[in-house]
Amino acid sequence: QVQLVETGGGLVQPGGSLRLSCAASGSIDSINAMGWYRQAPGKQRELVAAITSGGSTNYADSVKGRFTISRDNAKNAVYLQMNSLKPEETAVYYCNAMVRRYSSSVTINYWGQGTQVTVSS
Repeated sequence: QVQLVETGGGLVQPGGSLRLSCAASGSIDSINAMGWYRQAPGKQRELVAAITSGGSTNYADSVKGRFTISRDNAKNAVYLQMNSLKPEETAVYYCNAMVRRYSSSVTINYWGQGTQVTVSS
């Protein structure tokens, strides 16, 4: 009963920017953290950036200084501003949320369907 919907992917030229959005909905008591992962063909899924409900952030070394993650706890939403994009960052980007549902004492990871980001000239 929890759904994550991502928007904002698309085709962008090298050096360009995109802003990804993800909103969680459903039976949610709280969200401990939300983050963005990406998976390129033939590669394992990797963490791009994550943010806790308190605002602490974590970035992959490769994106530090170029990407910014932010959140709106009231909307159960997370955003990823991606600047100076590189062709090697072409991948499907997935939203993730660590969710505690109502009447539950455990957290569960939920995943969005993914949004394609293609960086090409």
